[in-house]
Amino acid sequence: MPRPKKTIENNELLEAALAGLQLKRQQIDEQIREVRALLGGTAGRRVPSAAAPKNGSSRLSPAARKRIAAAQKRRWAEYRKSASKAE
Repeated sequence: MPRPKKTIENNELLEAALAGLQLKRQQIDEQIREVRALLGGTAGRRVPSAAAPKNGSSRLSPAARKRIAAAQKRRWAEYRKSASKAE
């Protein structure tokens, strides 16, 4: 035999719980917006910057790569030179 009275009580309890959870969610969302504002962010979702590489590779120009390689070669040459003097 169905129990309509308990079903109505359960529905009322669930609706009250849902209302409470929605209120908490609104409060948490507001706190998130406040913290983002303090951090200098926006209230919306963050969008990945266009400068961030997607595949993990760096975004250096060919000229920058050449300068870095030349500087590294100079450092290694100096290291080898000082290491040979120490022997």
